[in-house]
Amino acid sequence: MTRVALAALVVLSGIMQPVFAQHPSRSSPEALEWLQKIAAAPRQHNYIGTFVYSSGNHIETSRIIHLVDAEGEHEKSEVLDGAPQEIVRNNDEMRCYMPESKTIVTEKRWLQKVFPALLPQPLSSLDDSYIVKLGGQERVSDHACQIIELEPRDDKRYGHKWWVDTRSGVLLKAAVMDKDRVVEQFVFTQLKIGVEIDKESLKSKYMAKAAGWRTINLVSSTLGSGKLGWQIKDPPPGFKKVIEMKRNLSGKPMPVGHIALSDGLAAVSVFIEPVSGQVAPPVEGLYRSRGAINIYSRTVADHIVTAVGEVPPATVMQIGDSVVSHRVK
Repeated sequence: MTRVALAALVVLSGIMQPVFAQHPSRSSPEALEWLQKIAAAPRQHNYIGTFVYSSGNHIETSRIIHLVDAEGEHEKSEVLDGAPQEIVRNNDEMRCYMPESKTIVTEKRWLQKVFPALLPQPLSSLDDSYIVKLGGQERVSDHACQIIELEPRDDKRYGHKWWVDTRSGVLLKAAVMDKDRVVEQFVFTQLKIGVEIDKESLKSKYMAKAAGWRTINLVSSTLGSGKLGWQIKDPPPGFKKVIEMKRNLSGKPMPVGHIALSDGLAAVSVFIEPVSGQVAPPVEGLYRSRGAINIYSRTVADHIVTAVGEVPPATVMQIGDSVVSHRVK
């Protein structure tokens, strides 16, 4: 599962900043062309590699195999440190194998992003929320890279600095920035692009022994706009509702409401569930999760509202405080 999904499950199971200085208002046309190349790369190239995620004192290593064929994208990623975990993806269908708990979690990808595929396709305009700039060139894991910087136009979102393989457009390194401070970073330490991949290598190594494991299906059913009975009344500039749905979550007796917002890059999920006498509600307030993820929980009209996203604390709080109920027409 992705870090945002895991953070949301932890909270739902009970377990203001100065405005940035004025910037030039226009993005570099050449840098915007690079964004298109970055977004398209995972749909065009095979790759096998090992990357490291770091945030503060936490370091985590993962291995990824990515294949593109006539049927779409196929991918297997495996966490190599700590508790073992393996994610197998076929296009938007994901299966997460967790051998220590003998559990398989299945779900759709929706807005979830896994390095190096950090940009959606088709790529929506990021120019409204970020100034996209062309940086210099550097070498990462023996690949020549073009640096692209995404500078936020306000303090409602983090900045980003990306190192892009000049030949393929695959991201080799990605840093989330809070002004000059690195909040979190992904970097390939070894990567082969354009290699032949045996489809058998994309199968989970736990398949044979997982027949008797518990399977949790995080089924989602999308709803028409406004049909959930909740809305985000005052979202931060640039953040638009992408989808609203009902989702099954592990340990929940009934589906949970879910509204997703995005500015084209950063995404925030809002989960809404009735207060249950069987489960102690999470403590209200702001939770600091790992890296760029922040979580905010409050109670509204006998419901627990939890906002989770890779955005600054003030942004996730603004979104959580803007959730109101309304009559469904």
